[in-house]
Amino acid sequence: MRYIKGLTKDTLKLLKRIYKQSKYYQVRQRAHCIQLSYQGYKIAELCQIFKVSRNTIYNWFNSWELSKFTGLYNQSGRGRKKIFNISQEQEIKNWVKATPKNLGKVQEKIEKEWEIKVSKKNSKKSNKISLHGLVQN
Repeated sequence: MRYIKGLTKDTLKLLKRIYKQSKYYQVRQRAHCIQLSYQGYKIAELCQIFKVSRNTIYNWFNSWELSKFTGLYNQSGRGRKKIFNISQEQEIKNWVKATPKNLGKVQEKIEKEWEIKVSKKNSKKSNKISLHGLVQN
């Protein structure tokens, strides 16, 4: 069995504070998990408490052991990368302002100008970029 060991009183105090006050749900969850592991909870019990897999618990432990408190936070670079650069986004917003009721024209301009396929609606299953999400930003 793997447990978190060797936490000082100050570390436990800070973990408790993070668990109670962090504005990020995942950070609160990870801080609580580290505390419970230190108290002797088994990984199977932690999986049930937090409703995550064993791998997730191990990842949380690894992050804690490598980075301590910074390991509780999500690292940058997660999620889908932007397709358009800032100037392209601004140009698209200008095109939408010019023809707000005809996103088809904007869609055609994007495909013609940059050879990027886009959809008018927000489609999660599609690999296309959504004009809808871009316009709302």
